[in-house]
Amino acid sequence: MQENRVEALLQGLRTAYPGAQSRLKYSNPFELLVAAILSAQTTDDQVNKVTPGLFRRYPTAAALAAADPEEVAACIKSLGLYRMKAANLVAACRILEEKHGGQVPDNIDELLELPGVGRKVANVVLSNAFGRDVIAVDTHVFRVANRLGLATAGSVLETEKQLMTVLPPGTRGEAHHLLIHHGRAICRARHPKCRECVVSMYCSDEDHKNRGKASH
Repeated sequence: MQENRVEALLQGLRTAYPGAQSRLKYSNPFELLVAAILSAQTTDDQVNKVTPGLFRRYPTAAALAAADPEEVAACIKSLGLYRMKAANLVAACRILEEKHGGQVPDNIDELLELPGVGRKVANVVLSNAFGRDVIAVDTHVFRVANRLGLATAGSVLETEKQLMTVLPPGTRGEAHHLLIHHGRAICRARHPKCRECVVSMYCSDEDHKNRGKASH
């Protein structure tokens, strides 16, 4: 995809979603790591409902590392996979205490050693907590990036690699939020609102692209 087309696409999304940012509520890297682990297969809004109480009870990695996983599970039982997530949180925080002085590491290899942390969570933490110029690819980013021709990939990892190449330096974290917002609001997996899409002219799906032409 040509550089000027990428910039025009990003600008269209910026206009549609000014100030797009993470919906997860956090105040430090530890809280973001916990919230990101909890966000698997559930919504950010659901996560935000449980994290205030969780952080009051377990405000640090040391507190969670010493916790009973069953008690942690009780705090987050409204979320899907809550028992597994609770076990992962406690195990991850024990590693933070044992290997990192209770601090969240700022490199992907060490983040990926933590239970419950895959590339998406690691890149969310690196981008939002540490300002790294990386892009986290979730289901929304994967779908929208491939529909809009920013990537032509069959996997999340390959999509991440292609986006790191095609997106201008300094825009990758922003692009993550823009693509997620667009995926939630317009470019849905089912019944996308093509006629309301401000960037439908870049759509690589001819069926969707034709549906969006009426508004441009």
